[in-house]
Amino acid sequence: MTTEVETKTTAIENDKQTKWGASETAEERKSKKLVSRAESLNLQLKVRPDGDEQPGNDGVSEPPGLFTLAVQRYEGETCEGQFHGEGVAFFKGGHMYKGMFSKGLMDGHGLFTQATGIKYQGEFVSNKPMGQGTYTWPDGSSYTGEVYNGIRHGIGTYKCPKNNESYRGQWNQGKRHGKGTAYYNEDKTSWYKGDWVKNNREGWGVRCYPSGNIYSGEWKNDLRHGEGAMKWLKQGQEYVGTWQDGVQHGRGTHVWILKRAEESQYFQSNHYKGDFIHGQRHGQGTFYYASGAIYEGEWRNCKKHGQGKFTFTDGRVFEGEFVDDQMITPSLRTPTPFGAFLLSDSHSSTLGPDMALSIECLLDKIPERKRDTERTQVEFVVLRQDIHLRSIYSFYSRLGCVRSPDNTFLLSRLQLWRLLKDCNIHHHGITLTQIDRFIREDAGLVEIHSPFTPILLRNLLSCLVIVAYHIYHKGMISQKNLLAACLSRLLTDDILPNAKNVKGFLFRQADLPVVALNYMKRCWEVYQAYCRVRTGSTDDLTMTCRHLLWMFKDLQLLDHNLTTAKLMDIITAESCDPSNRSSCLDLEITFLEFFEVLLGCAEVKCQHFSEVLEEDGPLLRSDSEAMTYQPETEASEEMMNATISTSQSSDDSTAQHVGSQDTKTNLTEASSSAEHTEDHSEGNDVQISRMESKNQEVELRSQTVHQFFNHIFFQAFDHHQLVTRIIEEEKHCQEAQRCIALSNAQQTAREKGQ
Repeated sequence: MTTEVETKTTAIENDKQTKWGASETAEERKSKKLVSRAESLNLQLKVRPDGDEQPGNDGVSEPPGLFTLAVQRYEGETCEGQFHGEGVAFFKGGHMYKGMFSKGLMDGHGLFTQATGIKYQGEFVSNKPMGQGTYTWPDGSSYTGEVYNGIRHGIGTYKCPKNNESYRGQWNQGKRHGKGTAYYNEDKTSWYKGDWVKNNREGWGVRCYPSGNIYSGEWKNDLRHGEGAMKWLKQGQEYVGTWQDGVQHGRGTHVWILKRAEESQYFQSNHYKGDFIHGQRHGQGTFYYASGAIYEGEWRNCKKHGQGKFTFTDGRVFEGEFVDDQMITPSLRTPTPFGAFLLSDSHSSTLGPDMALSIECLLDKIPERKRDTERTQVEFVVLRQDIHLRSIYSFYSRLGCVRSPDNTFLLSRLQLWRLLKDCNIHHHGITLTQIDRFIREDAGLVEIHSPFTPILLRNLLSCLVIVAYHIYHKGMISQKNLLAACLSRLLTDDILPNAKNVKGFLFRQADLPVVALNYMKRCWEVYQAYCRVRTGSTDDLTMTCRHLLWMFKDLQLLDHNLTTAKLMDIITAESCDPSNRSSCLDLEITFLEFFEVLLGCAEVKCQHFSEVLEEDGPLLRSDSEAMTYQPETEASEEMMNATISTSQSSDDSTAQHVGSQDTKTNLTEASSSAEHTEDHSEGNDVQISRMESKNQEVELRSQTVHQFFNHIFFQAFDHHQLVTRIIEEEKHCQEAQRCIALSNAQQTAREKGQ
């Protein structure tokens, strides 16, 4: 409710006193004068409806829109014939005010009660509710907070016990406007926190629905509108992209998290990335199936329709027309179900669909008559090492991962880089960035050096074949089956002996990746931003070690602890010849190498910080928290409940490092049970002490990483970006001034010439 109190005061006639009669005493005349003045005091209460949309009208009974109050009786203090001090005023119609008066007006703290039961208790200024106050309605609803001219304005809290709703935040002219949080049920599981505009959710905010589903993003006119992300927890789905009028509309990505079947494992969830119209897949888009199949092309009403390209799990490709989710065969022009469509292929792979190789780039270098034999021999090499290769894939796909919602793990390019470095592939005169270019498949759609790119098992196997060829083909050109010979040597000499022996600064400590990877996305942005400065390509952004040194110098991160020599030690820690530092200056580095250099520098830069924490005892926790974010309809879409028929099962051999330690114990047969119990207790104490020490080390490393990224690296980068931008703006300004001066000079010269 919004209430304005305005006053009208009619003048008292000057000759009124003479009409009372001369026989009246002075006290009687004074009393009648007060009564007459009270009768002349009129109050107008103007009530504006709240207009709150959620839910209804906040459950508030609306008082009369406009009424006038006349004082019938007053009890209290007076001064010079006016209400002044503490008193009680009774109005016609049953309204009452009790509180402070000043010069005949309600002024100060008081309680105004309407005949309808609506109450306002708080501060008054010249008959107007102003300042801090509380409105109370007969149904128990209340507002407590700032009031201006009788209207909720400022910071305040509204509660409605009837429907267990509440709002705490900013108000403007009686409406929720600005920042605020609304709860829509008793247990506060349904809420909205964010921006408001005139009682509507508008701007940026987080909405948690009663089902537990969460939307975080932009709003307009109380609907999801703009950029935002929605999570359907029970359905295991998530959409990130643009919205319009409450539904998906524009570009976005929708992910279906698949539950792991009994004794099977998917390598990725289904997800679609592309165009949406009114909540449906419509336009251009790509669908990635959990089995590894991919469809790229046109969509209509959530169905494949138009020109498209479907890549099967075994690597075969159909490219042509689709109608209502079915392929159109080029010869018959009739729809063919996916299960019944078989592409002709001169080669029948001996590998399963999840291991099908994509090595056409290498087979093109082989005489055509030998290609089938070369492929078959390569597949035989893969089959012989099948268990080991799957185990390696499983091991590296779990690095840095705490858990997976469907108990599946998909190798990323970041983890692939770590595998290749652990196996010393970069010691063979080939960089990881060159390998990225060798295995690049669709650089037009994705960044070829992105650490987030998913790598399927078949992608990893194809990568190893390609890497083997580029490393060993010159020395094995005389071999009968060149590709198979190269792959066999790579596996025997490099992969199998060295895989799972994790090196580097990121993954070598099991607890560090969980903390460090929280900063990966921001560091990737820094890496890209700096590469754009150094290179001109749009999708092949890299930096060299020399550029990395320049970056540390530009950001002023070098000091007496982190010297240039120390930085070079960190950069060359895994090079084939660490003593020859100059040889690596012009080598390109991937994001993994960039990120691990930062982690190595964190240990050096924050060494003093770590010592202080150790001396202080209990370690402080990071104060940064990620905000996770009316019963209106939740994001409705037909495709959310669409069933996607995919099947992909694969045996997964889990490999783990098991550290063993030989322990020699000498126990005599005559040892008593008491002694044995005492020894066992001491052993438990030692174990507990070791665990506490380990936990402290983990916390110390975590705080070191937090300190470096939050308070050193990111601040230095942001400052450098700001200074650079200011300098560029000044240059543009100076250039503009020079152009203006030159133009003026030319104009003057022309005028003189005339």
